[in-house]
Amino acid sequence: MALLALVSAAGLVLDDRILVGVPIWAKPFKFAISFLAYTLTLAWMLTLLPRARRAGWWAGTVLAVSSAIEMVLITTQVVRGKQSHFNNETAFDAALFAAMGITVVVLWLAALVIAVLLLRARILDRATAWAVRLSSLIALAGAAVGFRMVQPTPEQLASGDDPSIVGAHSVGVPDGGPSMPVTGWATTGGDLRIAHFFGMHALQVIPLLLLLLVALAPRFARLADERVRLRLTFVVSGTYTAVFALLTWQALRGQALLDPDATTLVAAGAIALLAAATGWAALRTPRSPSRTESPLPDQEFTA
Repeated sequence: MALLALVSAAGLVLDDRILVGVPIWAKPFKFAISFLAYTLTLAWMLTLLPRARRAGWWAGTVLAVSSAIEMVLITTQVVRGKQSHFNNETAFDAALFAAMGITVVVLWLAALVIAVLLLRARILDRATAWAVRLSSLIALAGAAVGFRMVQPTPEQLASGDDPSIVGAHSVGVPDGGPSMPVTGWATTGGDLRIAHFFGMHALQVIPLLLLLLVALAPRFARLADERVRLRLTFVVSGTYTAVFALLTWQALRGQALLDPDATTLVAAGAIALLAAATGWAALRTPRSPSRTESPLPDQEFTA
């Protein structure tokens, strides 16, 4: 993936072809970077398994191979100057897209196996254990948004013919319209790629936030308490899930990310308030008994 990212970056500079409104090498470049981060994170998570390492190795290998096949198919279409996703123009294009669909399903199932193994694993640090478990589950949900994209749009179904394009990233507007720089996300309608991207990269964001809490622990006494870090992990994961759900809902309603309506803003505000309240509550630590207080019966028995 690192090598393909370099090749795609060179393609962005040397190849001026445009496909569906964006430079033709933009898709393999973004996919390669995304897969690089995704697979590196999963490789680290697999090292946390105290048992079932062989099952983890097989799941990781299947995921890596299916990812590589997916990128070969995408790059093949770029070289041919054809759209890789949703392409039903010829029998060959349709066969390549069907093969991509199979590899994505295999990849998702391999990631599911890894998530189950992590759920069953006994990881000593509870905050790390739940950061890994919850982020892998959110990433699975984010990847599953891709299955919604391959469904025919109402316009494609209404055409009555065998359309050359089946499925879309955008909702309410055609793919290839006005879009945000760099990301290419639609600015005039909904775009499922936003929730897809946000959900999948929970795999990196949540563990990295936990690492930040650990790094700040020497400066902030409350963060040195494992119970506080665990509660904050739940708060971050819950907030991330809520934002992911909001982004998915916003896209399905055909609403652009930067043009939210009042309902979306109210929902976002509620998520922010709830996150702030639960975060404040998570930072509160139980009061330790003073030396003058007599111990409770169970404490005395334990002593």
